[in-house]
Amino acid sequence: MSWVNYLIYAFLAVNITFNLLGSIALHRFPDVYTRLHGATKCTTFGTIFAVFAVATHALYRLHVTGDAKYLQMTLHSFVALIALLLTNPVGAHAIAKAAHLSGYKPAKAVIDAYEEKLGGGKE
Repeated sequence: MSWVNYLIYAFLAVNITFNLLGSIALHRFPDVYTRLHGATKCTTFGTIFAVFAVATHALYRLHVTGDAKYLQMTLHSFVALIALLLTNPVGAHAIAKAAHLSGYKPAKAVIDAYEEKLGGGKE
C-alpha cells in the first residue's frame, strides 16, 4: 500500500470524525441555534477533508496514468468545495434568522442583540 493511500485514509478519518461530531451536536445541544452551529461547523470542516481525499486520489491517479479525466475530477471537487463553503454558512444564517423570527429563543442566552436591534428588547 502506498503512502498516498494512508494520506487518503487520514483525510477520510478526519472527515468521518467531524461528521460524527456534527451528528452528536444535533442530539446533544440544547436549542436550535447551538445545534445548527455545531452541525454546520463540523460538517463543513469534515467535507473539506473529504474533498482533500478525492483530490489526493485523483492527482495520484493523474500522476500514475496521465489521464486528464483525473484533473477534471480534482477541479470539479474543488468547485464543489467552494460552493459548499459559500452556501453552507449562508444557509445556516437563514435558518437561524427564520428560527429567531418564528419565536425560538436561545436556551441560555442572557443578551439577545438581534431582538434589541429589532426593537423588541428592554430599553
